[in-house]
Amino acid sequence: MATNKEVLLQANDHIRKGDHEAFLSLCTEDVVWNFIGEQILYGKGAVREYMTNAYTEPPEFIVEELISEDDHVIALGRISLKDKDEKIVESDYCDVWKFREGRMATLKAFVSEIKPK
Repeated sequence: MATNKEVLLQANDHIRKGDHEAFLSLCTEDVVWNFIGEQILYGKGAVREYMTNAYTEPPEFIVEELISEDDHVIALGRISLKDKDEKIVESDYCDVWKFREGRMATLKAFVSEIKPK
């Protein structure tokens, strides 16, 4: 059985490849994504819809740190994705994942756009 950290790394690979369904197969049916201060998505259907709209091209991201403790995995890094105007937006992020029975169950995402100096 894969560790939670290994599951998240596998999920990240699916995102990089644009394989949303493979990513979702690693989530619980009642998965919740909470983009702190922005929006909350409930269930695979809502996450699928978000990914279809937000990830028109697979995002590019670098995981700088990955910390695993009990049923949580925390990923710190940087992500670049295109906005609705096709402009590349770069952000720092901290994702706090909670796992249940080997699947990703909840996400608390803290994302901060990097403003040009």
